[in-house]
Amino acid sequence: MSKKAPLTIMFSAGESSGDQHAANMFLALKGYQPDIQGFGMGGTKMAQAGIDIRYDSGAIGVIGVIEVLKHYGEIRKALHLMQQVVKKERPDLLVCVDYKEFNLKLARFAKQCGIKVLFYVSPQVWAWRPGRVKTYGKAIDMMAVIFPFETAYYEAENVPVRYVGHPSVDKVHPQRSQAEDLLLFGLDESNPVVGLLPGSRANEINRLLPVMLAAAERLQTTVPGVQFILPQADSISDEMLKTYLQHAKVKVTVIKNQPYDVIQCCDVVMTTSGTATLEIALLTVPMVITYKLASITYWLGRWLVNTPFIGLPNIILGKGFIKELIQHEATAENLAAEIERILTDQPYADQMRVNLSHVKQQLGQGGGSRNMAELALEMLK
Repeated sequence: MSKKAPLTIMFSAGESSGDQHAANMFLALKGYQPDIQGFGMGGTKMAQAGIDIRYDSGAIGVIGVIEVLKHYGEIRKALHLMQQVVKKERPDLLVCVDYKEFNLKLARFAKQCGIKVLFYVSPQVWAWRPGRVKTYGKAIDMMAVIFPFETAYYEAENVPVRYVGHPSVDKVHPQRSQAEDLLLFGLDESNPVVGLLPGSRANEINRLLPVMLAAAERLQTTVPGVQFILPQADSISDEMLKTYLQHAKVKVTVIKNQPYDVIQCCDVVMTTSGTATLEIALLTVPMVITYKLASITYWLGRWLVNTPFIGLPNIILGKGFIKELIQHEATAENLAAEIERILTDQPYADQMRVNLSHVKQQLGQGGGSRNMAELALEMLK
């Protein structure tokens, strides 16, 4: 009697956040079924989890119309390679993690080959092009969403959907107490601490870190004893940060690989939009959200996006309780003014913390990776 072959799952993740989500999901899967095998496109986190990487997605993890066009040839090459992997190896399940347009094409191809498709992290259909629900519905077998309000969009079109919880809920936990971190990072607990989160992509650093540093210089003259700290993303090199920090007129403490310990030390944070805003919200730290895109990307977004907010905490509560300084409003003067208000207007800061605690409640109890693993195994039966 021949031995049954182990189940195989192919993953496709194009950005650093998707790389982490896929890695966590695979580790949870191994807990249920130790002999399960994983392969596909991703990065270092997936490789460390034991997934066989057939294409390193580091070169194609870009955002924005201009950036995607610049890397179009490499993205197309990656898609062709992944399609050939699907065709040749015929996995029991394809798990597409975020990276929407690329993974939609890959999902369509897999469905044509008779492969089941699980899509993890819904496109933001509530913000723009809600008609995509039907498009994705034809290309997948199941959509796993990370916000509870997203299920209604898919249910309305009879697309199989499951709310699995937001991945950040499980991972946003400081390693130490706030008092221990303040001491370890050399911060004075009697003076305000301002966090700088300029992003995890090179183009975000180039556009936003100079503005944040200029805002910090302004704050240094108006807020006595103010201190600045920056959690360095592992995707950003020392050399890139040094380019900007060596010319800054403020001292910025840079800490690697400990973002949540850094954030919990802050009285307020200036941050790029994206998942970071949710992580800050889960730690209930007041913030101001800022972002800059290439002009064509920004104006296309203004035309296509149907939501008054870009910050996820604002979107989740349906109100703009966190100030968003986007594009031409993303100036050092505006950033410094909002940070100063949060530091000096106690009722304003307290109300923001109350709203952040409501965001935390909305995101639930976590268990996203475990829920994803259980969903995948359910589909494999």
